[in-house]
Amino acid sequence: MIPSKKLSLFCLLFLSSFWITFSQIDTLNVYSQVMQKTIPNIVVTPENYSLTDEKRPVLFLLHGAGGDFADWITKAPIIRELSDDLDFIIVCPDGGDTSWYFDSPIDQNMQYETYIAKELVDAVEKNYSVSSEKNQRAITGLSMGGHGALYLAFKHQDLWGAAGSMSGGVDIRSFPDNWNIAKRLGPFSENKTLWDENAVINMLDLISEDLSLIIDCGYDDFFFNDNKRIHQELLKKGVGHVYIERPGAHNWDYWRNAIKYQLMYFKDFFGTN
Repeated sequence: MIPSKKLSLFCLLFLSSFWITFSQIDTLNVYSQVMQKTIPNIVVTPENYSLTDEKRPVLFLLHGAGGDFADWITKAPIIRELSDDLDFIIVCPDGGDTSWYFDSPIDQNMQYETYIAKELVDAVEKNYSVSSEKNQRAITGLSMGGHGALYLAFKHQDLWGAAGSMSGGVDIRSFPDNWNIAKRLGPFSENKTLWDENAVINMLDLISEDLSLIIDCGYDDFFFNDNKRIHQELLKKGVGHVYIERPGAHNWDYWRNAIKYQLMYFKDFFGTN
């Protein structure tokens, strides 16, 4: 679980499609005991970061279905500049092709809730100068990663003080035949209880008063109606949150824009706390 050698400035410029930034990129390889395999994770540290420096806030940034740990750094290189400007560390885990970031009750090779909430958080704290306080730790993601970020934050509010979702699949029951969800929970028709228990929109009663939330989705997104519903349910329950709906579809053009607003939200959260 030792970070690989930091990429040179020339490699950084190449990977970022010539985006000029001085943030540094590591690949942190973490051996997962629960899944018995080594998992790669990108870690972006700001320009003035050093291991002997003060404890930095940290954001866990999750990818979507069909993606991997490198998605954010290659498809939205602006996160490097934002890491510099906002002065916090960004961790991009590998969440498997279609893990949905929970512990599958039927597939022992898909135990990503335990991996991220326990093994990865511990590894990041061991290898980087990050705060261990939940009010200096946040999590967000896109699509499957939006579901995963809210799911993990709702279930582990001792770890994350703030959470977000961009175009998140907040009600997996709306898509019983898509993205291998049935391989993680079993067919919907035969395992309705499991699907109900793992749908983020059904987990709102877990939310405590001090969890800060931001939810963002475009009008033309196939997840839009479910995001609208979770916003309405949060209002009914009196749960404070920021909700953004605006033009946009389920694509990287939308997420490259959305991440700027989300990271500013988390910077404000870290500063307030």
